[in-house]
Amino acid sequence: MTTNSTLLSPCPNLIDGAWVDPKGATSDVFNPSTGEVIAHAPVSGSAEINDAVEAASRAFPAWRETPAVERARIFFRFRQLVEASFDRLCACVSREHGKTLVEARGSLFRGLENIEYACGIPSLLMGDTLEIARGVDCESIHQPLGVCAGITPFNFPIMVPLWMFPVAIACGNTFVLKPSEKVPLGAVMLGQLLKDAGLPDGVFNIVHGGRASVDAILTHPKVRAISFVGSSPVARHIYETGTRHGKRVQANGGAKNYIVVMPDANVPKTIEALSTAAFGCAGERCMAGSTAITIGAAAARLLPDLVQAAKAIRIGRTDGENLTTQPDMGPVITAAHRDRVVELVSQSASEGAKIVCDGRGARVQDAPKGFYVGATIVDEVAHEMTIAREEVFGPVLNVMRMDDLDSAIELANRSQYGNGAAIFTQSGGAAREFKQRIKAGMVGINVGVPATMAMFPFTGWDDSFYGDLHIQGREGVQFFTQQKVVSTRWLGGTGPDAADVWRKE
Repeated sequence: MTTNSTLLSPCPNLIDGAWVDPKGATSDVFNPSTGEVIAHAPVSGSAEINDAVEAASRAFPAWRETPAVERARIFFRFRQLVEASFDRLCACVSREHGKTLVEARGSLFRGLENIEYACGIPSLLMGDTLEIARGVDCESIHQPLGVCAGITPFNFPIMVPLWMFPVAIACGNTFVLKPSEKVPLGAVMLGQLLKDAGLPDGVFNIVHGGRASVDAILTHPKVRAISFVGSSPVARHIYETGTRHGKRVQANGGAKNYIVVMPDANVPKTIEALSTAAFGCAGERCMAGSTAITIGAAAARLLPDLVQAAKAIRIGRTDGENLTTQPDMGPVITAAHRDRVVELVSQSASEGAKIVCDGRGARVQDAPKGFYVGATIVDEVAHEMTIAREEVFGPVLNVMRMDDLDSAIELANRSQYGNGAAIFTQSGGAAREFKQRIKAGMVGINVGVPATMAMFPFTGWDDSFYGDLHIQGREGVQFFTQQKVVSTRWLGGTGPDAADVWRKE
């Protein structure tokens, strides 16, 4: 591990419009491509969270009264600034997380979609009205909650925060963001761009830290709603603790996403989609297609070329130093995570699976201390194996073999997760059967990564989601607002000065 203190990136908290440098303990932020320390993130706790929440609480009344069209104009400016800083933001994602240029750009475009969606908040907040009786009108309006918080994961340093705070703030709430301590620098850049866009002080705050800061958010009496993305055990803790303290919670957890390949699937297109789904972003995404279930002769048609495609994937440095010559795949996030992925693959072999493409010994010549795992395919995986049950979160594709679609759906539906699932087939009947019966919130038909766009909710099921209203789309607007219904009847007065001057005699 190498540290060059002269090149460390600043990583302050943002509280009430002011950047606050860390004064206490910090944690190392790594460049996973090289193993170097690139920043020190504050290990904040309840005191810093309280300062941020109090600032957001003070800012809320004025921001709530700001008309929706004015709030939208700030996000139009914010979008322009994000677009103008696009390459710089991508370089930051690549450097602190390890995404390739293509992956960083793709994630940022998905974030931009959510900013654009928030720009439409004047229309999204419109309520309903109806004359429900003679002289009686009824109307519904959507009003903000107050202070909201977001707790985000390491795998998408900029995209996932943009799933949360643009809609929350555009709805009239104020916000406290707790980014992953592994990738805090993208959040800092977003905070500065929001300030540059003219967002009032205290409306958006950033507090870095680990579990102490998370627990302070979960129990703070002035936090009204919490949005979370991360692993399922933590999602359950966030949901149970947050709701116990009277908060709205949407907690997105982990996944084990199955891709069923029928014998009639288009082989070249299926191989391309499987490679992207399993190995894209080094497998570090909750929509990764981590398990392929081949039906009948599909394995024999698919596997030889799939193995060759996986072996051809180039791994290498993706740290923003040379964004014009990027490899196909970068590192995983930490050395510890690399070791866990390698161990799960090794354990699968001891349990009877066959490693037909082995990325465990991956090395990058100009980055010998980077955290690399190559594309890996494990064939003949059985349901009871550890690698079949646990979320690997790395560039590993399990291959399971079944005789028919019914067996594949039955096996997939035994999973505790329910984020995404996909089928590759030319049969409309098979596709319809799959989409009707599969237990997953997002389904792809000849689409390997069926992640939704900003205008649709990100709908995980079972242990992939805890809560009622999902992130993104209209459900996101509903989550960050509360509905008020007003019934009105105007009655004529009876006093000497109460003439109904508006009515013709």
